[in-house]
Amino acid sequence: MAATAVTQYQDRLEKLLRQPGAINDLMATAEKKTGVQRIYLAYGALGLTMLWLAFGFGAQLLANFIGFAYPAYCSMKALESKNVKDDTQWLTYWVVFALFSILEFFADILVGWVPFYWLTKCIFMVWCMAPIEANGSFIIYSRIIRPVFLKHETKLDNMVNKATSKAGDLFGQISDAAKDISADHIKAN
Repeated sequence: MAATAVTQYQDRLEKLLRQPGAINDLMATAEKKTGVQRIYLAYGALGLTMLWLAFGFGAQLLANFIGFAYPAYCSMKALESKNVKDDTQWLTYWVVFALFSILEFFADILVGWVPFYWLTKCIFMVWCMAPIEANGSFIIYSRIIRPVFLKHETKLDNMVNKATSKAGDLFGQISDAAKDISADHIKAN
């Protein structure tokens, strides 16, 4: 059973590595120059990335880059497509990403104490962006975030409306003050 699952994932990875585009071009060039099959090159790159995330300098930057770069690219592609489903997928990812980033900020002191934190975070982010129907973002959003949001939606709407109104008033006062200062400055010159 496990061998079948591994074979299925390996077949999926092989298909992904051969899809037309930048990855295919990069893998074809690397395959040609090294004489090593692209699947093994991909395994090597994945292994090095995992080691870097576990022990390397700059693991935080790499984990955050992985959690941001590919989803940002896919989000831009989704914005340019006519398909609404991909928009929903990536908006869901960003909601989960934002919540995780906020929680991570407050748990920052614990990060140093958790072994392989950046590797674990990266695996979590990859699970959240996985191109499957029930990826991490969908599960976390539908089971945790959405129910809490729906329960408190009215209160949140009121808070946002008040904050928006106060911000509008503040920006109006700042704009008026800026106009007065610039008028005084023009008169003085």
